[in-house]
Amino acid sequence: MPPVKLSTASELEALVDKFDTFLFDCDGVIWRGRTIIDNVPETLDMLRKRGKRLIFVTNNSSTSRRDYAKKFAGLGIQASVEEIFSSAYATAVYLHDVIKFDANKKAYVIGGSGIRQELEDVGITTLGHDDNRSVSLATLAEIEPSDEIGAVVCGIDYDISYRKLATAHVNLTQNPGCLFIATNDDRTLPGGKHMYPGTGSLLSVLTHSTQTTPLVMGKPNTPMLECVIKKYHLDPSRSCMVGDRLDTDILFGIKGGLSTLCVLTGVADEAAVLSSDSPQATYYVQSLGDLAQLSQ
Repeated sequence: MPPVKLSTASELEALVDKFDTFLFDCDGVIWRGRTIIDNVPETLDMLRKRGKRLIFVTNNSSTSRRDYAKKFAGLGIQASVEEIFSSAYATAVYLHDVIKFDANKKAYVIGGSGIRQELEDVGITTLGHDDNRSVSLATLAEIEPSDEIGAVVCGIDYDISYRKLATAHVNLTQNPGCLFIATNDDRTLPGGKHMYPGTGSLLSVLTHSTQTTPLVMGKPNTPMLECVIKKYHLDPSRSCMVGDRLDTDILFGIKGGLSTLCVLTGVADEAAVLSSDSPQATYYVQSLGDLAQLSQ
């Protein structure tokens, strides 16, 4: 069944009435870069006043949940740490709670402070964040695998270096039992005016060199989905995933048995939403801000 376009007040009212929980992607849905999307704060306030539960689900691993909450506050949006579920936090939950990561082992991180903070908050020691020393063919031999590294965790890293990639590579290929985990595998990253290489593009270096496929945590993959459903005790039939990317946000909702709402303020345009080759959203609207009219 093709996605249904919602535009009238009665159609939007029916959408809100149908669900108890709304899950939101952030960039392209709530904001674009550092700019809030028009009328979105009013929409979120309206949903809260109607007793709806809001959960913010993001593949961005560069920022911790604490820092995300600060960003929300700075944009005038109410959001608690407990309402934010990032791919970095999903990685920490998976290592600590699901597989019971060896407390004597450390995680080598290619990524930003968000991953390090979430891992260290659950007691996992991290390495790699300052591994930016230059390397040459003559000094490569100093990069050796380490028995203390139990996992290589990859996310978006704006300071990516050959040393980091080489260290990850030797541990994944020469360190028996070393886990290979990616916070997400988004091919691109929205950065305001343009799209830029995402975690998946950086990850391709290691998947090619090691001939190994990582366990990917973020949307649309099932590990993050299972963590979200377990943490929030979601009833899929009463939950709606709202996003701007068909291959991550909308597919994430579909895999979880949730209804989905695609907005056209980010990556997907109307032609993509209506294409039979795309994951099929249940509904679509021009903007999440369109629902603000229900608060009047």
